Amino acid sequence: MTTIAIILAAGKGTRMVSDLPKVLFPLRGKTLIARAVSAATQAFGQPPIVVVGLMSDDVRAACGTGVHFATQVQQLGTGHAVKVAAESAKALSAEAVAVMYGDMPLLPSEMMTALAVERARSGAAIAMLTLVADNPRGFGRVVRNDAGAVEAIVEEVAATAEQLRIRELNVGVYCFDAAWLWPALERIQPNPRKGEYFLTDLVAIAVADGRQVVAIPSNDAEAFIGINTRADLADADAALRRRINRGWMLKGVSMVDPGSVYIDDDADLAPDVTVLPNTHVLGATRIGTGSVIGPNCVLRNARIGRGCVVQQSSIEDSSLDDGADAGPFARLRGGARIGPGSHIGNFAEIKNSTLGPGVKMGHFSYLGDATVGAEANISAGVVTCNFDGQQKQPTTIGDGAFVGCDTMLVAPVTIGAHALTGAGAVVTHDVAPGERVVGVPARPLAPKSPGTPNKE
Repeated sequence: MTTIAIILAAGKGTRMVSDLPKVLFPLRGKTLIARAVSAATQAFGQPPIVVVGLMSDDVRAACGTGVHFATQVQQLGTGHAVKVAAESAKALSAEAVAVMYGDMPLLPSEMMTALAVERARSGAAIAMLTLVADNPRGFGRVVRNDAGAVEAIVEEVAATAEQLRIRELNVGVYCFDAAWLWPALERIQPNPRKGEYFLTDLVAIAVADGRQVVAIPSNDAEAFIGINTRADLADADAALRRRINRGWMLKGVSMVDPGSVYIDDDADLAPDVTVLPNTHVLGATRIGTGSVIGPNCVLRNARIGRGCVVQQSSIEDSSLDDGADAGPFARLRGGARIGPGSHIGNFAEIKNSTLGPGVKMGHFSYLGDATVGAEANISAGVVTCNFDGQQKQPTTIGDGAFVGCDTMLVAPVTIGAHALTGAGAVVTHDVAPGERVVGVPARPLAPKSPGTPNKE
């Protein structure tokens, strides 16, 4: 049976106290609405209909491709929101319609699939997910009759004292018989207090029609965390991190303190990776087997090879090949590519540069727009002066070159293979392979006389 999901995402979310619509807030690297769209697509095998309102262009852009949209110009309640999506849903010829919120990011797609399966099996007009919990979190109560059948949903503000003691809660996730739903929507009356049309009224309408309403209870409170405030967003982040981190540990990743590790959905970690405390693995970061990351690292869209060690460092849009190490306090950014077995020490920064195998860059140096050959040595205080005031200029350092302490490489410039620059040199012209230069500006060192001490 074909099911189409309608995601309600038209509201602003005033309790977030932000100009940004609630569904555009990020959670572990994805917006709330992107998570809802992904869950619905996985559950039903096709992109959903998203009901948009405020900042609709931004919300549409965050949903990705293939998604259908309906616009709710006036926010007149959940029933009205589904009604404005009716034309789109009918055009898709779905036999069942699932409805969910765009601010419930931890709802598993498997729950949605099971909901649709149960509705089809039972032939019910409505199937709904419910939560059994001691903390009602403002949810409406599910009222059952003496036979245990669902007969109504009562919002918390309208519930009697007896109804408030009910612990089965309506979380706002439904699956409807489409043929019954569309005419039933026309029968919802505006709420006398708010003038809005509430989707929950459909339960009483179905009961009055003699149609079955099926409730599938769950005790997984984390799955139904709805985001109304930034405190809720923090709760959802903590719950999602526990879910993500446990998943990686079951796949062979070690974490000394999982509560202090932050991993985005799109990251990928191989078995036998160790992640130490206060480490952020963000975006599409990939980490190879046997690598040790942390403590106190931030990796964003990084590629880390096998057997690497990264300590207290920031690596963004950059890569370390097998056996390389970085840190503490190294910064790699903007397409830095570090070859196998290379060493990047403390307070070193590398931007848009490629380092060959076995390069040593100990500390307090900067390489920008540079290409460094195998086994070269970059000493303390080396700086590539790569910006001429208008554009970035390249530096090339050959295999086995030795760049001495505090050398300034004024780009564009090439240091030949096995060449040497003396401490404090300011290199403004190319250095030939095997040549030694010193001074300001750097000049070739005269051949020394026999027995003269080597002071360079």
